[in-house]
Amino acid sequence: MAKDLTVMLDDRPGTLAQMSEALGKANVNVEGVCAVPTGGGQASVHLLVEDAAGARRAIEGAGLRVSAERDVVVVEVEDKPGSLGKVARRVADAGVNIDVAYLATRTRLVLGAADVAKLRSAVGAR
Repeated sequence: MAKDLTVMLDDRPGTLAQMSEALGKANVNVEGVCAVPTGGGQASVHLLVEDAAGARRAIEGAGLRVSAERDVVVVEVEDKPGSLGKVARRVADAGVNIDVAYLATRTRLVLGAADVAKLRSAVGAR
């Protein structure tokens, strides 16, 4: 099962390259990524990986820190207008608050929520 890792990086040139190169050398495939500055000279990077333990070892071996690891729901969506809206509406109608969302390879939507089981049920995922 794919996991979402959150990595806090210094918000400066080269830190994303450092982390990504470490993952590549460890043969860990990144299936999805989202990076945003959080202020205070930091950036939050979300990574979708199948090999969470290997990713964690590679990242920490590069002197970086994984701040969180969590289950997420990965949903295949069509690459056309309205696809995100349909999924988000189902989740909203189920009363689930999405707290992370980003796209992954092969037109997949990565969603996180405090109640992953309810989220999974809302989108019809296994």
